[in-house]
Amino acid sequence: MPDPQTTPLDALHRELGARMVDFAGWSMPVQYPTGILKEHVWTRTRASLFDVSHMGQIRMPGADAAAAIESLVPADIQALKPGRARYTQFTTLDGGIIDDLIVTATDDGLYLVVNAGGRDTDLAHLREHLPGREIELLADRALLALQGPAAVNVLARLAPEVAGLRFMSSIELEAAGLELRISRLGYTGEDGFEVSVAAGHAVELARTLLAAEEVQPAGLGARDSLRLEAGLCLYGHDIDRTTSPIEADLAWTVQKRRRAEGGFPGAERILAELRDGPARRLVGIRPEGRAPAREGAAILDGSGQAIGKVTSGGFGPTVDGPVAMGYVAGAAAEPGTPLQLEVRGRKLPARVEALPFVPHRYHR
Repeated sequence: MPDPQTTPLDALHRELGARMVDFAGWSMPVQYPTGILKEHVWTRTRASLFDVSHMGQIRMPGADAAAAIESLVPADIQALKPGRARYTQFTTLDGGIIDDLIVTATDDGLYLVVNAGGRDTDLAHLREHLPGREIELLADRALLALQGPAAVNVLARLAPEVAGLRFMSSIELEAAGLELRISRLGYTGEDGFEVSVAAGHAVELARTLLAAEEVQPAGLGARDSLRLEAGLCLYGHDIDRTTSPIEADLAWTVQKRRRAEGGFPGAERILAELRDGPARRLVGIRPEGRAPAREGAAILDGSGQAIGKVTSGGFGPTVDGPVAMGYVAGAAAEPGTPLQLEVRGRKLPARVEALPFVPHRYHR
């Protein structure tokens, strides 16, 4: 196997004592010496800095870029004004999900952020289906995520303009002598920002942010527990080519015009599921007791019949108990429905719970 790729912050992670792991072909910090639990709590109460430079940043210029990409995603991208972002998915012809991504409208086209594991696939998908278009991987950019209730105050010391940004808004500016793209969004359920910076200046920016008393570094472990409490899907686990956006409780990502017009891959299945309901749904699950149910655990109904599988599961520090997500038959998706989970050969009681487990605190 080839050695994992490294981000521009690799040496800094090691200096800070991070435990590094191979994630989607990248060497990434899973935790720092304080540990996942403390990193999680710090993010919920102050602000944590995450390295997300393994994500793919893509520039797609052209006045008609929004119309072009709508042939590949079910979201209404043409409605976005410059500086506004939208979450969506690349869908297959049969309505599955190739990857999920954030699309931001810019003055000259679109700025996309895609998953690390799907970056090469997504680039190939774009180039195959949109031939002749300029599609540029911004390989010389790093991406940092500052997440938590103190994030806005910390970042506003460098760039006062960010205090006025709304959730899912983005701005390009110069701060501390650096050219930055700052987007008010993230993957934790908290208020926060993702900051794109030239790779050569990533360490400088990271050190500046970490110098604030409100900021600590955090790794993939806390990122995962935070997103799970927030009920946010992880590609390759909660969503993949076998799941549709409607099954995954992402009907809100298909806006009114696209529902009326269709014209995106998998529209026949997706629009039918919007109309009739899907056969299965992604739901939140609260196991009783303290034992977490991990990915792959069987979900049983009250009579012991298998009705699905856990797709993400672990301990939720904020709720002080185990939490999980998984697919169940549509008839068992109502919050409060009793379930059983097979964990290490035992059947543990659980119930369906409305997502998110922890309320989102986005700045709207």
